[in-house]
Amino acid sequence: MTISLFRSLLHSLFPIAPDSLVRQQQASADASMRWFPWINLVWSVWLFVTPFYATEYYPDWLWPTLASYAVFLLLFHRFHYGRHRLPINLAIAALGFVLLPYNPGSQSYIIYACAFFPFCMGARKAMLAILALLAAYATAWHAAHIPMIYMSSGVIAGVVVGLFNIGMRQKLRSEARLRLSHEEVRRLAALAERERIGRDLHDLLGHTLSLVALKSNLASRLIGHDPEAARKEMDDVSDVARDALAQVRRAVSGIRAAGLAAELASARLLLESDGVRFKYEMSEVALSAEQETVLALAVREAVTNIQRHARAAGASVSLRSADRQVSLRIQDDGRGGAIVPGNGLCGMRERIESLGGRLRVDATPGQGTCVEVTLPLVGDRD
Repeated sequence: MTISLFRSLLHSLFPIAPDSLVRQQQASADASMRWFPWINLVWSVWLFVTPFYATEYYPDWLWPTLASYAVFLLLFHRFHYGRHRLPINLAIAALGFVLLPYNPGSQSYIIYACAFFPFCMGARKAMLAILALLAAYATAWHAAHIPMIYMSSGVIAGVVVGLFNIGMRQKLRSEARLRLSHEEVRRLAALAERERIGRDLHDLLGHTLSLVALKSNLASRLIGHDPEAARKEMDDVSDVARDALAQVRRAVSGIRAAGLAAELASARLLLESDGVRFKYEMSEVALSAEQETVLALAVREAVTNIQRHARAAGASVSLRSADRQVSLRIQDDGRGGAIVPGNGLCGMRERIESLGGRLRVDATPGQGTCVEVTLPLVGDRD
């Protein structure tokens, strides 16, 4: 709670990460937010407010400030929507030194430069660049014999903003890597399952078709002088074919379940990366493609809610069948409490009920949440 409040306070007090750089780390960013970086210009108001508190030192601050601000707006645009960010950011920092003899609010340019350094280089280099810039600026302030209050506030703000954006950039990179890992886990799980089923089908059909060919050849030789033996061989061929068909259907049902297996693997990665213990128990159940898809989406929605809201230490998933029904249970030991149905939960319920199933959600405050999906087995719905 304290960390969240601290982050909110920093967001409200200091410039935040440029949105164009956030979009580089987030593959699913919304293009409609391209206007968002310009909100950060609100902090440049101190460039024009600060001189009013020191008019005895800076009587002719206005025109140099307006000229520098025009250059800053151009650099600000190029930084967000162009290339070569480091030289542009150094130019923004240089504006702070150029304007220093005319306006104590020139510290605003230094703070912007500190905020942008983490998006120009690695975390360690960014920290060194921020410290070097602030040390040089503090030295320039001291040489100009300007009141200490202006310099100290600029240095403190520059350090805080720089550290905050270094943390934000690291967080964005981690989230991007995690999303890529989720997709890779799903892809690899589906690929492994297909390869397993392919090997099973090869072994199954290779043996069965060889047996069918052998008995068919034998029957063709016997049909002229021993029709009864030939008929028996053809009956064996028919039995082998029916048995092979049943085995192929079971194998295909395994292929259809690959989505659920991939979703469970992705759930383990997501939760354990967030420090949540995760385990699952799966019984062998023949699922239709529609049922498998509904259950996989239910796992995805429930696990996402656990990761975002539950604050759980552990979670589990179990799939069992009994009384001609299949039951999927997703449970956590988080904070529980009242559940406000959103689009995800409503969509889950609609998909489940469309297959004749039901959804039950139990959330006891302080004892976690249990999501249970029950579906009739294939061929058992009314």
